[in-house]
Amino acid sequence: MLWGLLAAAIPIIIHLLNRRRHRTVKWAAMQFLLKATRESRGKKKLRHILILTCRTLAVATLITAAALPITGGFFGFGGGKPEMVIIVLDRSATMDTVPRDASASRRELAIQRLRDALQEIPGTRAVLIDSASGKPQDLPSPEVLAELSSTAGTDTAARIPELLVSAAAYLNDFTGRAEIWVASDLQSTNWQADDGAWENARAALGALTQPLRLRILSISGESSPNQLIHLHSARRAGESLVIDVEILRTDSATQPLNLPVTTQLDGAASTESITIVGQQFRFQKSIPLPSPEARGHGWLSIPGDGNPRDNVTFFAYGPSRKVRSLVVGTPGEAANFMKIAAAPGGFGGQEAEIVRPDTLGNLSEIAAIFWLDALPTGAAADQITRFLEDGGQVVFAAPEKEEATRFLDIAWQPVNRSAADQFFILDSWDHKDGLLRDGIDGTPIPADRLRAIQRRIPDGEASVLARWDDGEPFLTRRIVGKGTAWFLGSIPDYRWSNLGDADVLLPAAQRSVIEGANRFDAGLLAPVGSLTETATRIDGFPNNDRAESLHLAGVFQTSEDILALNRPLAEDIPGAISPDTLDVLLAGTDFSLFEDQRASARDKLGSSIWWLFLSAMLLFLLAEAILCLPKRVDPATATAPQAALFPR
Repeated sequence: MLWGLLAAAIPIIIHLLNRRRHRTVKWAAMQFLLKATRESRGKKKLRHILILTCRTLAVATLITAAALPITGGFFGFGGGKPEMVIIVLDRSATMDTVPRDASASRRELAIQRLRDALQEIPGTRAVLIDSASGKPQDLPSPEVLAELSSTAGTDTAARIPELLVSAAAYLNDFTGRAEIWVASDLQSTNWQADDGAWENARAALGALTQPLRLRILSISGESSPNQLIHLHSARRAGESLVIDVEILRTDSATQPLNLPVTTQLDGAASTESITIVGQQFRFQKSIPLPSPEARGHGWLSIPGDGNPRDNVTFFAYGPSRKVRSLVVGTPGEAANFMKIAAAPGGFGGQEAEIVRPDTLGNLSEIAAIFWLDALPTGAAADQITRFLEDGGQVVFAAPEKEEATRFLDIAWQPVNRSAADQFFILDSWDHKDGLLRDGIDGTPIPADRLRAIQRRIPDGEASVLARWDDGEPFLTRRIVGKGTAWFLGSIPDYRWSNLGDADVLLPAAQRSVIEGANRFDAGLLAPVGSLTETATRIDGFPNNDRAESLHLAGVFQTSEDILALNRPLAEDIPGAISPDTLDVLLAGTDFSLFEDQRASARDKLGSSIWWLFLSAMLLFLLAEAILCLPKRVDPATATAPQAALFPR
């Protein structure tokens, strides 16, 4: 309707046409009138200009009021009323974080602002697409937005580019003016700046033929102090359940924090206090189980704080099973040392066996394989590849015999001997990742004690996690499916090195075994969103969630087994994308970013201001009427000019 502003030129056109209707006729007596009125001509001209201006502005403000302008940070001055609004609501777990000095979560604040904005544009069709279900649904009114189960908090992650593709697909058959509103905390792991799906999102938005505006509502700002608990693994070890847990602090406080941790196992709860020094604390907790055949579940929780969604983690366990490993090679010193490291005395439930490459057998019950022979080829290579893809762990140690085989595009270089009376010394290794990482309590592995007089370098494309003092790789890694292939540049044979001393070999081997064994218990653990069938929640954790059970963490009874669901690990990774990154992701689209850092439910995203323009129109018309009033003449002096101009 703003094209109607062209009508503001009508008073000017009329004024110009009226000027053309008059002819100038020279008359001698007029010189006296001109002389008498010359001094007041400037004032009259100014008055005429003001009258014309008031008439023009009155028409312009009337047209603008009819266009229903909206102002505010979210809409911007002059934003008109769209015919359809698609709301993309981020319901990921991080959206339930409470901003500092606020009493509501980011998700609740976003819903309040969206509701207020929709109330300012009555009659506009609103469609909600939430990040948990991804399904569009019509909103009957803005007031019900906060009451829907599809706007409640969840323990899921979000995939924003895919949600934008869904929103664009919904608008394919719509021809009117539309807008997409995205309400999110801009969490990096949910916006996935490196995901190739952004190309599809930009293409889908750019292919729309109707006018489209994209508005991003970021509920940002500093968060309230928060601690979160995360379960890395829960594995059965004989008659105990070993739980690997990490607690993180998101605040910047440097003082130690005493935190009570409650453990509930099959209905029985206990609480212990832990002290967190720094920003994170990782520990393992061993819980005795009633019998080897027992099955059950439980949870660990910490007190409520800045985000109630990250204060609990769930686990489940099944019957006890042997943790079996294979050592592939010829019986001898190296194979014997490796067998002991894979199943040392006192480690209940672990066993290892030395086999030949052609007698691998069924690997479905094997946790880890320690390969001391030539790299596998043919049928053995296919079998090991499938084992890795299923989540198994394989440690390839340097073989004694020269061979030219390759596996996963990796081969061993020829045997390399050190100079006389010298050693190859392990110089550097990754303290945070890999088989030589520091312990849970931060204690480093004494890998610098490793000395070698013979070695073989793994040659191929792989991640290097440890190097000798001359820079050559000692430990490399290749990820294959769910499993990992490790390449170790020496063997536990004193003709080669002191790797058999166990300073390095024992922790490295046990980490491989434990990681491989986790795949058996991993069937009882999954991230929220993995459940595809109807299931019954059985954990008994107290909550008031309104969301669908498919989108919540907990322990569920499925048709086959019990399953513990936890929020995805990505939801515990802090950080938000920057406005510059947003410019890149949404390049070519008409988008605007509104960063709401006030965290106040009283603040509105925008407000309709058509009544201001209507009021301005009335004021302009009133001013024009006053200026058009004739000048008041004093009767006593009304004939004076005539007497002066026409003397008797």
